[in-house]
Amino acid sequence: MSNNQVQASTDLFIRQFKWHKIVVVGSVIAIWILYIRVSWPDSAIPLSPRPHPACKSSGSLPQKLPDLTHLLNWPLTLEDEGDLLASTSPQTSTYHLRGPTQASYALGGYLEAVLVARDHRGRPKTHGYEEIVTCNINPLLTGEEESTCHYRDEDSGELWFCARPPTLPCDSLVGHSSGNYWNVTTPHEEALLVWNVTDKVLPQDISPIWVAKENNRSLVPSPKQLCRPGIPGPKPSGFFHQGVWHSLSCSGRSFSTADSILDCLDGHIVHMMGDSTLRQWWEYLRDTVPSLKSMELHSTYQTGPLMAVETTRNIVLHWRTHSWPLRSRRTPVASLHSVVRELGGLAGGSHTVVVLGLGAHFTTFPPSIFVRRLAGIRAAVAALLAREPHTLVVIKLANTGYKSVYGSDWFTLQVNRLLRAAFADLRVAFVDAWEMTSSLALPDRIHPVRLIVRNEVDFLLSFVCPT
Repeated sequence: MSNNQVQASTDLFIRQFKWHKIVVVGSVIAIWILYIRVSWPDSAIPLSPRPHPACKSSGSLPQKLPDLTHLLNWPLTLEDEGDLLASTSPQTSTYHLRGPTQASYALGGYLEAVLVARDHRGRPKTHGYEEIVTCNINPLLTGEEESTCHYRDEDSGELWFCARPPTLPCDSLVGHSSGNYWNVTTPHEEALLVWNVTDKVLPQDISPIWVAKENNRSLVPSPKQLCRPGIPGPKPSGFFHQGVWHSLSCSGRSFSTADSILDCLDGHIVHMMGDSTLRQWWEYLRDTVPSLKSMELHSTYQTGPLMAVETTRNIVLHWRTHSWPLRSRRTPVASLHSVVRELGGLAGGSHTVVVLGLGAHFTTFPPSIFVRRLAGIRAAVAALLAREPHTLVVIKLANTGYKSVYGSDWFTLQVNRLLRAAFADLRVAFVDAWEMTSSLALPDRIHPVRLIVRNEVDFLLSFVCPT
């Protein structure tokens, strides 16, 4: 390929993707590339019949955010429809540093990397992936179009549909489990999956990066402002150095001992509502602080609820699931409280901490489903902060590392973009689990290792106890 062709390919990539700075961490660099804009044609999503009875509004977003799905728009790809060789290939995609390289770099300095995505024929990509999924949130997809049971959440107004049982009444529903996935792949797509084109190291043209040590100043720069709700989130939001996450938005703290955690949480009630990656936070605190006694209500179920208490310090830690949609073993329906319902029952206050973790269980649904859920939760958070502004509300972004036909980092990235947009104008704090789970050279897994969970909890506690 001639120099002109290389430049043309690079220019094409520059027009399609945005640059993001990366942070040097020791001799390792962590790269954040922001993929944006994807859409599902409205005509491809079946319309639901009018619910019986009609449901009330599930809340509303601000005027400037009437429909968050526009953030996921992506150009149409009709010219490559059905051509699997037009998908991105790890064998032909490459990356390199932008601009002239230096002999050495200072820790905490910035580099810019170029990722050139190409298809299996070696052609530069001009667009990204489209996926249409089916789910039982839509009554047409329950298998019984004319005979369905409608379950309406009285607090959020959201509907859940089930095929009507042959003999039992609709109000006999007492348990929920994830069931099986529908097969949505074609033989050609299954063949592509067999190629195993994920989790591959891309070819690169980068020489070793040397980081200079400076003895006259701190090796790790730390922002001076304290961690508090409402602070802007930079990109990247931080980096790991020697196993410790260093935030670039505020001066995070370390809570390395049980006593330091107890001192921070003294007199606090922490309400965690989300998925199993947020349950890891509850389990970490329970396991790290011996005096926290757990009371695992319905402990045989993955969905909890769970509670741990420390009576001498008046500390209470709650965790429960965010309700359906949910992939789990059998669990009592009575335990599936919606986040809106739980938030509506909180008085709030300076000793109340609310942590919300939404993500993995929504990746198999069209984004409009998640936006509808966010509308109700956002309204409930706004109401909680209005009646008690000193309540600390923390949003845990979704993790990387979820890779299958039914879930991927691509879907998770969309969930995180919607989360940030929905709560952008509220006084809440964000824990960027997306970058914290993608910044270390560790195997991909939806449930990160203890080192990452510890740093996530430390950053949470930095908002609870900033000084």
